[in-house]
Amino acid sequence: MRNGLSKDLIARVLGGAPKYTIAELEEKFPARNLPDGAFVTRVAPSPTGFMHLGTLYQMMIAKKLAQQSDGVFMLRIEDTDTKREVQGAVDVILKCADAFGLQPDEGPTYGGEYGSYYQSERKDIYHSVVAELLEKGLAYPCFLSAEDMDKIRENQKSAGFATGIYGEFARDRDLTEEDIVAHLDNGEVPSIRLYSMGNKENKIFYNDKVRGRLAFPENEEDIVLIKSNDGLPTYHFAHLCDDHFMHTTLVQHGEEWLSSLNLHLQLFRMMGWQNPEYIHVATINKLDEQTGNSRKLSKRTDPEANTMHYLTVISAIILGLLRRGRYAIASTATAILPVSIIAIMIIATTAITG
Repeated sequence: MRNGLSKDLIARVLGGAPKYTIAELEEKFPARNLPDGAFVTRVAPSPTGFMHLGTLYQMMIAKKLAQQSDGVFMLRIEDTDTKREVQGAVDVILKCADAFGLQPDEGPTYGGEYGSYYQSERKDIYHSVVAELLEKGLAYPCFLSAEDMDKIRENQKSAGFATGIYGEFARDRDLTEEDIVAHLDNGEVPSIRLYSMGNKENKIFYNDKVRGRLAFPENEEDIVLIKSNDGLPTYHFAHLCDDHFMHTTLVQHGEEWLSSLNLHLQLFRMMGWQNPEYIHVATINKLDEQTGNSRKLSKRTDPEANTMHYLTVISAIILGLLRRGRYAIASTATAILPVSIIAIMIIATTAITG
């Protein structure tokens, strides 16, 4: 096993000594006292725009699975993409949860013992975990600039290689402590990358609770764990830390996340933590008017993807639509969905949750 960094250098790389040890975090967030078979589920939207209809669909699944098993349904705000965050987007998420009767048991404004439920407020946790990885040699500081990575990507494409930072393309993977100090003395701020030991020639097997037995190549990419620009985690690393310390037992994703499953399993196994169960459900699709092909409902181009599109407070309009039989109330008198969409979502949710 490769050598990790000294505690003093880790503190300098991270801009300060970690606040917790892993043991202290385990004590801070103890196991939940729930009945056997209870699901702890979560939905974790990003406040980077309007709330996608797919998030509502995921909420329906997560809440029902938690309710029928006497478990817990959490709402976690993944606000680590500071460049794309939209002011007021969290309020929209909370409003939609209330309007459609999908209030979480824990989350922003709802409280809970495993918060904060904003990832931007959990930075000490992420830095404490990544400090242990740096100490064990399972992560490393990377000083590649955006220009460096663009050049690597261009070279990979021209040579017919998969793009990414891995293997021979991971320039800073084996820097000495002296090299790292020289970069820091030069004023460079590193990202923290996974030191992947995966080999794409090997397979990872997993029994998805919806799709059955799946096989994937191991992840060999040294993904970013902590970003250099703001010290916040990437989605994948935040998912690892939060789902472990919040004791999530089941994660439901759209099928577009299947390609990340090998990485998530790798991260949990690397830490020696029990991974949650995973299910991957179909996306909400529509027929493209130009091509005639089925495609995923787009947040960028399809107004009907916006959950707020289905909310109204004009009771006269609601009553008029109901009289015509074209719309159905969803949970409260201020929430309406076209029958075709709500029917598909209810049928799909029932099929998944039993």
